[in-house]
Order: sequence, then structure tokens, then C-alpha cells
Amino acid sequence: MKTKILLCEDDENLGMLLREYLQAKGFQVELLPDGEAGYQAFTADKFDICILDVMMPKKDGFTLAQDIRKINSIVPIIFLTVRSLKEDILEGFKIGADDYITKPFSMEELLFRIEAILRRVSGKASKVGSEYTFGKFTFDFQKQTLVIGDKKIKLTTKESELLAMLAQSANSILERNYALKSIWVEDNYFNARSMDVYITKLRKILKEDPDIEIINIHGKGYKLIAPENK
Repeated sequence: MKTKILLCEDDENLGMLLREYLQAKGFQVELLPDGEAGYQAFTADKFDICILDVMMPKKDGFTLAQDIRKINSIVPIIFLTVRSLKEDILEGFKIGADDYITKPFSMEELLFRIEAILRRVSGKASKVGSEYTFGKFTFDFQKQTLVIGDKKIKLTTKESELLAMLAQSANSILERNYALKSIWVEDNYFNARSMDVYITKLRKILKEDPDIEIINIHGKGYKLIAPENK
């Protein structure tokens, strides 16, 4: 089965070039000219990865990604955009993007990033366990759910991957660079800021149990403190 890509790009020439290039590399690509058409396509079919232009008519890429995340919290999303402001890039990661590529870019770079994400997604199940218990929480990595009492919290893919790595090394240091390269593939400023955002989100969620916390280890990384996890 070929990997199926949802490609939403309102620049007709660029869209056709990307589709032809990716098809030549063995992917199945559905090209849509705007965010609304992209949403309709996503709800009608199954895709392995989404590549979304940010500035599109009818529905912009950020809005489309948010709508996709309401339906599927797992499918990888790559943003394409001419907007390179840090605020825009961080907004993309907050929504749940797996990568963010600024225009202009090379076809080879896009291909590398797609393949890196697909390798990570396909290999993550074998790298981490399925279920973890720490404090009053039960975390199911495969289902991406965190349960405390009768409350079930649905996590995003990035939140799940990061929490799984923290749970694996509970009460020990999770090295920052290792987490960055394992989850975000590349250790750079924007990915590091994105990880900080997700750490902050996890801290808020874990406040449900006062015995659980994520602390910073200066110059090294993070530690999930779980007194009841022996």
C-alpha cells in the first residue's frame, strides 16, 4: 500500500510540482486548492500524512489543522508557509504540527522531512510500552489517553510521545537533546521552543495529582517525579 498524502496548496503551479515529485517518489497524493476542499477530502478518505499551506482561501491551514485534529489526533501534519515569524511557527506547533517548512524550500528537503516523520510514526510503537502507571494516573500510549479517577484526558500525538518518554525514565533524567531528536527529529530553536510548549501543557494536566510533577534539570533535561512509581 502506498503512503497517501493530503496536499493542500492554493498555488496551482507549486501544488502540481509537489504532487508530481511526490508521486514520482512512490507516494499517492491528493491535491486540493483550498482549506475547505481539503477538509472535505480528509473527512471522506484516510490519509497517512497531511501537508498544508498556511495561507489558503476559504479555510487557512491553521484552521484546517485544528479541524483535522478534532477528527484525528494522530495523523502527522506538515505546514508549508512563507510566514517565518517565531510566533507563527510556535502557533503551528501548538496546534499539533509535526513539522513546519518555510518557503522557498527544496523538494529534497520536503521528502527528507516526510520520510523522517513516517519513520518516527511507524517505529514509535516498538520503542515505547503501551501502558504506564504513575501516581494516580494511568497512561495508555496507544490510545493516547491519560486517566485519573473517573476522568479521561485525550492527549495529542506529541503530548503522548513526550509523556511516554518521561514515564519510561520516571524519577530519572530525560535528556533534552535525546527527546528533541527522538520526537522532533531535529534539534533546533523552533523545535526546542515547541517542546517547551508541550512540557508546559503536560505540567498543567498532571496537576490533577499533587504528588506528580515535571521538573527542569538545568543544562540537562527534565525529570518526571513520581513518588508512587517504584
